[in-house]
Amino acid sequence: MDLLIKGKKAIMAGGSAGMGRATAERLAEAGAELVITARREERLRKAAEEIAEKYGTKVTPIVADSSKEEGRQALLEACPDPDILAITIKPPAPNGDFLKVTPEMWRESVETALIGPIEIMRNYIPGMKDRGFGRIVNIATFSAKNPMIWRLMSGPARSALINYTASVSREIAQYGVNINNILPGMFATEGANELMPIYADAFGLEHNDEVIMNHFIENNKIPAGFMADADDMAPMAALLCSPLSRFIVGQNIVIDGGQHHSLF
Repeated sequence: MDLLIKGKKAIMAGGSAGMGRATAERLAEAGAELVITARREERLRKAAEEIAEKYGTKVTPIVADSSKEEGRQALLEACPDPDILAITIKPPAPNGDFLKVTPEMWRESVETALIGPIEIMRNYIPGMKDRGFGRIVNIATFSAKNPMIWRLMSGPARSALINYTASVSREIAQYGVNINNILPGMFATEGANELMPIYADAFGLEHNDEVIMNHFIENNKIPAGFMADADDMAPMAALLCSPLSRFIVGQNIVIDGGQHHSLF
C-alpha cells in the first residue's frame, strides 16, 4: 500500500532502536526523508547509515535528549519544518515497592514521558497548521490505560500525555494536523531487555533469563501467546503518519496481543 508520504520530511524522536527504529524503517520504506534522534551517538549513527543504505532515502542523525530543552532545540534547528513527527522514549525502569517511589523519580518520569513530548509537539504544531498538513504520533504504553503497580514510572505520565493530546488534537484537526497515540503492550525490544535485571530486582528474582521470563509471562498474561517485536507495531505507526489517516483524530490505539481487558 502506498502511504503517500514519499518526499515528506519525517522526524522519529527516539529512532535508534526498538519501536522507534522499526517505525523509522517503515517511514523510510515509504519514501520519507528522515531525521532520527537518540542519546547514544554510536548506535544512532549506525542506525541512520543502515536505514539510508537499505531504503535509499536521506536519514539525518541528531544526537539529542528530548527530555531536555537543549535536546529539543537541537532537533528544532536541524529540522524546523517536518510534515511528520513520531515520538517515543526509552521505557522507564520498573519501580518495585510503590512506597519507595520518591518525588525525584516522579519528576524524572514527568520530564521524560510528559513534558518532553509535549514540548516537541508545541515546537512543531504552529508550522504544521500554517502548511495545512501534519501527522503526530506518540508511541507510549498501554499502561496509560491499564494501571500496573510495577509500572508506576511509565503509566501515569503517559496517561496525562494522552489526555493532553486528546484535547489538543480536536483543536488542530481542522487545519489538517492530526495527533494520535499508540499504546503498546509487552514488546521484546532492546530497551525492554535492558530493564529485565531491574525487573528481577523489583520482584526479588535471581538474575536468570529463564526465571525472569517465566515470571514475566506468568504475571503478564498475553492472549496472543507471545511477546511482540517492534515490527508488530511499526506498520500502524506508519499508517497514522500518512495522509490516509486523515479521519483518525485523537485516538489511542492499543497493540498488546489482547492483554488489556476493555471495550474501548
